Amino acid sequence: MAEVSYYTKEGLEKLKEELQYLKTTGRANISAAIAEARDKGDLSENAEYDAAKEAQGLHEGKIAQMQEALANARLLDESKLDTSKVLALSIVKIKNIKSGTTMSYQLVSESEADLKAGKISVASPIAKGLLGKSVGDKTEITVPAGKIEFEILEISR
Repeated sequence: MAEVSYYTKEGLEKLKEELQYLKTTGRANISAAIAEARDKGDLSENAEYDAAKEAQGLHEGKIAQMQEALANARLLDESKLDTSKVLALSIVKIKNIKSGTTMSYQLVSESEADLKAGKISVASPIAKGLLGKSVGDKTEITVPAGKIEFEILEISR
């Protein structure tokens, strides 16, 4: 059974739009490439045809994967979420105790993660270390660079 993923409204809409694009424009482009390769002659020795068919298989696999993700997607109503603890979709302001730097992240599903936009996956080491914590809590999180101690300064939605 597939794992349930929680999405923001924008993230769910983006997933639906991308799936629709793959089903329509993406499929049409691949069909055109197959037809063009087929018109070039003998299919048994046509590398372009083989490549187009392989691309079609990968494309259909991606569509199936996105359909499964959409079937297991859940939209979270941010207005009803508890802000006393760090949960999925929380915006958390944390302070690195050693360096004194502060940063703010929103915990989102893996497909919505975008570090440049301040969105990290709930499956990331930092997010896992923050989940369930409250304002004022200190937590030591193991990241690839070693262990870092953070203090939670603020939780919002």
